[in-house]
Amino acid sequence: MSTDIAVDDSCISAFRELKSKRDINTVIYRLNDLLDSCVVEHNGNLTHDELLLALPANEPRLAIYDLPFATEEGTRQNKILLISWLPRRATPQYKAAYGHAHAALRDTLDGSQLLPVRSTKAADLAYHRLASHARTAAQLRGTSEHSGCTTSAGQARTPAQGPRTAPSRQSA
Repeated sequence: MSTDIAVDDSCISAFRELKSKRDINTVIYRLNDLLDSCVVEHNGNLTHDELLLALPANEPRLAIYDLPFATEEGTRQNKILLISWLPRRATPQYKAAYGHAHAALRDTLDGSQLLPVRSTKAADLAYHRLASHARTAAQLRGTSEHSGCTTSAGQARTPAQGPRTAPSRQSA
C-alpha cells in the first residue's frame, strides 16, 4: 500500500458546496477498493444522530461536518470538523490507509479551516464532546486574535487562565 493517497475532484467539489452553506452540512469520504484514492461516499444535510448512523461500525471513514453549537456566551456559531472515524475493530491496514487519507484530505482542502477530530468509538463523537471541542477551539482562536493570547511550550492560555508571567525578582 502506498502512502500517497489521491483525492478525487468530487471530494473538493463537495467540500466547496458545504462551505458555501447551500444545501449540505455533511460529506462522508471513503477510500476506494485499492486504498489509494479518497472519494465521496455520501453528502447531504444530516442531523448529528444521522451522521453517527451513517458511519459504519467496523470500517474507517473520514467526514466533514458543519457543527452548529453555542458559545459559553450563548452566541450561535458553526465549526467545520474533519472527523477521522477509526473504529477499534478496523484492520491495521485500513487504519494506516485512512491516516494517510486524512492528511491528504486536510492538505487538499486547506485544513487550516478544519477542526480535526479523531474517534475510535461513538462516544468520542457525542454532540456535547464535539460542541465542547468546537467551543474551546473558537475561544482559543478568538483569544489569540483579539487579546494577545500567549503560548508557552505549545499551550495556549485563555483570558480566564490569566496571563503567563515570569517570576518577579524583588530587590533587596
